[in-house]
Amino acid sequence: MNNLLVEISNIGIVPVVVLDNPGQALPLSKALYAGGIGCAEVTFRTAAAEESIKILSKQIPEMLLGAGTVLTVEQVNRAIAAGAKFIVSPGFNPKIVKYCVDKGITIIPGCATPSDIEAALELGLDVVKFFPAEAAGGINMIKAMSAPYTKIKFMPTGGIDIKNLNTYLSFNKVVACGGSWMVNKELLKNGSYETVTKLSKEAVSAMLGFEVQHVGINMPDASAADKTASVFETLFGFIKQERSGSFFAGLGVEVMKKQFLGKNGHIAVRTNNAARAVYYLKKACAAFSEETASYDEAGNMRSVYLKEEIGNFAVHLLQKNN
Repeated sequence: MNNLLVEISNIGIVPVVVLDNPGQALPLSKALYAGGIGCAEVTFRTAAAEESIKILSKQIPEMLLGAGTVLTVEQVNRAIAAGAKFIVSPGFNPKIVKYCVDKGITIIPGCATPSDIEAALELGLDVVKFFPAEAAGGINMIKAMSAPYTKIKFMPTGGIDIKNLNTYLSFNKVVACGGSWMVNKELLKNGSYETVTKLSKEAVSAMLGFEVQHVGINMPDASAADKTASVFETLFGFIKQERSGSFFAGLGVEVMKKQFLGKNGHIAVRTNNAARAVYYLKKACAAFSEETASYDEAGNMRSVYLKEEIGNFAVHLLQKNN
């Protein structure tokens, strides 16, 4: 994937926006940004799209803007001239896709069949839109098509909301999901931008799925660790299990056999996607000790420690097993 597609993957959610009035563009984008989503696909279904993209590209240059429902080469040119950074189309139009590829424009065309995917691969694409996602077979269809086409990844759009968002994102061939539930027409019509922010925050929270996995307690030696774990087992019935560097009492308490990271110990926080969580936490000004990062055989991040302790505890992210 190119850098722009990697950025979209890090963001994870691409709001699909239909604007009837360019005056809606700025407050809507500010609301999305306040909710933690720094990306939007402004569809060319309305006359307000081009002007809206112009406004946003000048007023909020840090917003990653795409143009959606692009159906002609002429619309591609207008969208890019207005400031769009990527193009999204509902279907696979070879003329439009080739034009964008030749011009070095990132395009995510709609593909719902194996034939569409083969056409996309022929033109050198590695990410396509799966549309309409739910109506076209949902995550099961994506998984089925991923089996023979191992190099292609998907951005499903259509029928996706907070309830099924992670059903898609949990599959490693899905880079991001397009959706409109946090920017639906009624919200924009009523100027309910606070609700847009609220729904965006809820979407990001659901996507990252932070949960405390366990708390680690530092002890000076193995004997002290054994005794401490035994207390948890005796009092609470948390079964003690010995590991190479620690004892676990149940699943939630780890007792270290020697002084480890953190003055008092460490806290493991599980997340649905460790790399994406790092992206969002860095935006919140968190720093990470990159040398502590671990990865699986496919190169996906599994864990990493924050640089600063919280309450005298080191904190590390831990990838959930999907």
